Amino acid sequence: MNLHEYQGKSILKSFGVSIQEGRVVDKVEDAVAAAKELTAETGTEWYVVKAQIHAGGRGKGTVEETGSHGVVLAKGIDKLEETVKGILGGHLETAQTNGVAKKVNKVLIAQDVYYPGASEPSEFYMSVLLDREKGRNTIVYSTEGGMDIEAVAENTPELIHSEEINPKVGLQGFQARKIAFNLGLSGQAMKQMTKFVFALYAAYEGCDASMFEINPVLKTSDDKIIAVDAKVTLDGNALYRHPDYAAMRDKSEEDPTEVEADEVGLNFVKLDGNVGCMVNGAGLAMATMDIIKLSGGNPANFLDVGGTADAERVEKAFNIILKDKNVKAILINIFGGIVRCDRVAQGVVDAYQKFGTFPVPLIVRLQGTNAKEAKALIEASGLDVISVTLLQEAADKVKEVLA
Repeated sequence: MNLHEYQGKSILKSFGVSIQEGRVVDKVEDAVAAAKELTAETGTEWYVVKAQIHAGGRGKGTVEETGSHGVVLAKGIDKLEETVKGILGGHLETAQTNGVAKKVNKVLIAQDVYYPGASEPSEFYMSVLLDREKGRNTIVYSTEGGMDIEAVAENTPELIHSEEINPKVGLQGFQARKIAFNLGLSGQAMKQMTKFVFALYAAYEGCDASMFEINPVLKTSDDKIIAVDAKVTLDGNALYRHPDYAAMRDKSEEDPTEVEADEVGLNFVKLDGNVGCMVNGAGLAMATMDIIKLSGGNPANFLDVGGTADAERVEKAFNIILKDKNVKAILINIFGGIVRCDRVAQGVVDAYQKFGTFPVPLIVRLQGTNAKEAKALIEASGLDVISVTLLQEAADKVKEVLA
């Protein structure tokens, strides 16, 4: 589950990470009052207005309606309302929104932390994530903060460092100090960075995160270490342990069909293809998607109806798949182990009859428990359903109906 910046920062702060303070608003008229509160707390007189969407690159992104960027500095409270109007309620497109502008429903009004002082501020990159190949949590960091880290990794990979964490002993003091040293810090700044690294890792572990990315981590001119941004992804499988974090979910940032599927208990991921899939079991679903690709089609979705693929769930799955206007055919591939094939077949028949005229060709492969009864049930229904036995037959039929 992805979080907004302001939500990620609230988690970081709860674990003792120093953050760029801010106030989130969803109405223009609330901006000035929020800024005054922020000034009273921090003393800031300039304000960074940040669009809150689930995408990076907001500072370089553009709001369609106004031409404003997604991150703008308001140099004074008299400039604030105009700045907020240029972002809030508009549609922001960034390099990470896949060509689709996302509506900005909230903005974060944050303190200006780039104040003058004895030394120049520095920006670093830092993230904590699981290295799946090594089976260890890893802290990735660089002196090149505030930039596109993918470009840094491609052009100057020697500037990207990583520190693996042994799960038996956890993050050690020498590792945190090594990170600070590699970032070129010393004295008070090194002590603050060491403390920052420990707090960040505690936050990552404590909330069962999949990733914490801070870009930039700022060393202020008076040697404080602050998280200026926060991109956080939580492990959805662990949210039952964190109801307070689960409540942070913003469904407006997610694909509507995926939200609907989740609400009815279906495992669904929308893809950019033309063949809808309805399968029980993640492994079989992946194999089915491969077969579709080999047949010349492209899967329009990943949909696992699970082990209770009864008539009601099949009907709901149909409704979700057919919301995608790019779907030109549907392939149902069910292996009856726990689930009985005849129950799935009855669901297909019932759903088909409710639709009246089915809008796309329907190919059905049912194997396993009560497969013969299922095939007989479909054939006896008189419906225009293509029933097959082998997976290769299913692939051939997909190719045929797409031709």
